[in-house]
Amino acid sequence: MQTKIKQLTNQYLKRIIDIRRHLHAHPELSFEEHHTSAFIQDELAKMEIPFKAGFVKTGIVGYLRGKNPEKRTIALRADMDALPIQESNELSFSSRNEGIMHACGHDAHTAALLGAAMVLKDLREHWEGTILLLFQPAEEVFPGGAKLMMEEGCFAEHEPEVILGQHVLPTMDTGHAGFKSGMYMASGDEVYITVKGKGGHAAMPHALTDTVLVASHIVVALQQVVSRIVPAQIPTVLSFGKIKADGATNIIPEQVELAGTLRTMDEKWRAIIKEKIHDIAKGTAQAMGAQCEIDIKDGYPVVHNNTAITQKAIAYSQAYLGMEATEIMDIRMTAEDFGYYTLKYPCTFYRFGVAQNQGETGSLHTPQFNLNEDSLETAAGLLAYMAYEFMNEDKLETV
Repeated sequence: MQTKIKQLTNQYLKRIIDIRRHLHAHPELSFEEHHTSAFIQDELAKMEIPFKAGFVKTGIVGYLRGKNPEKRTIALRADMDALPIQESNELSFSSRNEGIMHACGHDAHTAALLGAAMVLKDLREHWEGTILLLFQPAEEVFPGGAKLMMEEGCFAEHEPEVILGQHVLPTMDTGHAGFKSGMYMASGDEVYITVKGKGGHAAMPHALTDTVLVASHIVVALQQVVSRIVPAQIPTVLSFGKIKADGATNIIPEQVELAGTLRTMDEKWRAIIKEKIHDIAKGTAQAMGAQCEIDIKDGYPVVHNNTAITQKAIAYSQAYLGMEATEIMDIRMTAEDFGYYTLKYPCTFYRFGVAQNQGETGSLHTPQFNLNEDSLETAAGLLAYMAYEFMNEDKLETV
């Protein structure tokens, strides 16, 4: 079956690339993927794959049924949204939407899922069950389309036993795929701290509250969260990327705003860290005669890849791509709303390489990102092959 899936993927490759180029030229921001959604619905209709649309306005679930549709259900997920970035690549299919770009590869994810659907539809006499084709909006913006789609009942008709998701990786060779069992990607919370006090003339610090100094001490004091509070074996990052003190050389402002990110790989310690941030920030401010307000916005949870399912996926990848092209990856401190799926279902979230053979691929979330389109053959083919194998397992072990 590997040979047949490779043949079919190659047969559909031009169409898959055309789909990706169309999506790349017409990117849309999170929660605004209306053209993208309509385009996907049209493609599913052409394939005569039934679907339901309108989840979180633009989300879609396609229902690809093989023999004995009730035997098993798995879901394949692709995200659809683009980023508020002005593309600098000069391509025939560069973004036509000012200030918006598919700089994270979601166009490739969507094209690969449609390509996998083409292959699996041709082979549906060879597998049993129902495959859900999950086209998800708003991965890039809190609270994330994954959470909202589930809340709106995207799995109401069919509860998946397994969910597979994939993502481009510009530092990995095209033709390769990478997997990581267990904790893979970090949670991602946003931390906002506002320091308040009596402002005034900078030449008379004794007559005011130095909010800038207080905010500086809070930033430094909070570093002990990572270095002295969280166990060393739990990867954790607490970084502040924004400090707004709207004063002047001789003016201490009444208010200073801090904004940062909290990332960790452990949900228990994630909750503890949030409490410690409150305690340390408020205590530091109070000791220095200021007031402090803390607002921590819950972001995406940890992406936890089910060990049994991921080990199966690794074996399938080794069979389809080869041992050398199947990589075992390290953890990543970036976040993904796929984590919401992993909280409820056995899942695996993996990477496929998109590095250019010659020239610069660029980094994710940059105007220069430009993936190798040969990678779409790997992305669509491997996804189809893994889905086929999971559907034909006698029993799916998830522990």
